[in-house]
Amino acid sequence: MTELLSDTEVADGLRNLPGWSPANTAVPALTRTLQFDDFKAALNFVNRVGDEAEGLNHHPDIDIRWNKVTLILSTHSAGGLTERDFTLAHRINDLAAER
Repeated sequence: MTELLSDTEVADGLRNLPGWSPANTAVPALTRTLQFDDFKAALNFVNRVGDEAEGLNHHPDIDIRWNKVTLILSTHSAGGLTERDFTLAHRINDLAAER
């Protein structure tokens, strides 16, 4: 099982993760919403995130609303936030920077 991060570790991690914030969820999680020109651009981004998630075997919750994509990251099997969530969040930020 992956080790949960402490509140201090989460706060420290968020300082180095632009655009992400704690999610308002029952289990500790990270969230970020990105806006695109249209639905197709949002969907293309989600597909790229999916490729990264598959490579890490760590999958975000994703909500697409026309040109907005909201991502929520949490390690469900651990019951909160782990390094895996921050690793995927950084990769998502890299993808967002490429657009």
